Amino acid sequence: MPLIIDGKAYSLHVENELKQRVAVIKEKSGKTPVLATILVGADPASVTYVRMKGNACERVGMSSQKIEMSENTTTDELLLKIKELNENDDVCGILLQHPVPKQIDEHACFNAICLKKDVDGVNTAGFGLMSMGLPAYKSATPLAIMSLLSHYNIEIEGKEAVVIGRSAILGKPAAALLLNENATVTVAHSKTKNLPEVVRRADIVIAAVGKPLFVKSDWVKQGAVLIDAGYNKGNVGDIDLINAASKSSAYTPVPGGVGPVTIAMLMKQTVEAAEKLL
Repeated sequence: MPLIIDGKAYSLHVENELKQRVAVIKEKSGKTPVLATILVGADPASVTYVRMKGNACERVGMSSQKIEMSENTTTDELLLKIKELNENDDVCGILLQHPVPKQIDEHACFNAICLKKDVDGVNTAGFGLMSMGLPAYKSATPLAIMSLLSHYNIEIEGKEAVVIGRSAILGKPAAALLLNENATVTVAHSKTKNLPEVVRRADIVIAAVGKPLFVKSDWVKQGAVLIDAGYNKGNVGDIDLINAASKSSAYTPVPGGVGPVTIAMLMKQTVEAAEKLL
């Protein structure tokens, strides 16, 4: 039977540790760590994600400052708000919920978040540091993936990993983190030829393409580790786990796999940012 990589259970373990660290911060500083979340517009999924992150802050004893901005917000208006939060000593971490409306230059806004508060790992300078193995806050979902692999003692060094998806906040940083752990990494995407054959080589498959049940059972070799970073309508991920999980040696369920740990890693990095202010 394959190992179920239980992200929900692991996230609770992480949150329990963070509660203790937050208590120490409050005792030493007399202040409650604050995560500022910026929501531009009212995309239902984004509203839900921001609420979940606020609830997680509450569970570990932190405060969440929610900033809601109109769908018609300009890049300059958003940059001004980020500047205010950068300069606010009470704010330890800043999260810009993405995607943002099309008129906004998302990269410019991500890069405006100062590195010491970029707890979601979206600043390109932070990405550069992370990819070189230097200290930096990491993109939350790739960090969640690596934390789960470590927690469940899944060997990475020397393994062949295929990352399906090349987004700046998931596929690319996940590939960099795997390389830093001495995996042999292939990044596959919409232009990749013979994708099923590429995936069949993989000891570790990370699906981050945003297409429901995209990875088929016959793409997966026996004994592969399946990390499903997708979440789509109908509570399904990017891998056809109903048929593929039995071929794996370990897999992340959807829901209850990578998702809860992504939020836990955001909380963890916010706590780290608060500790550096002590």
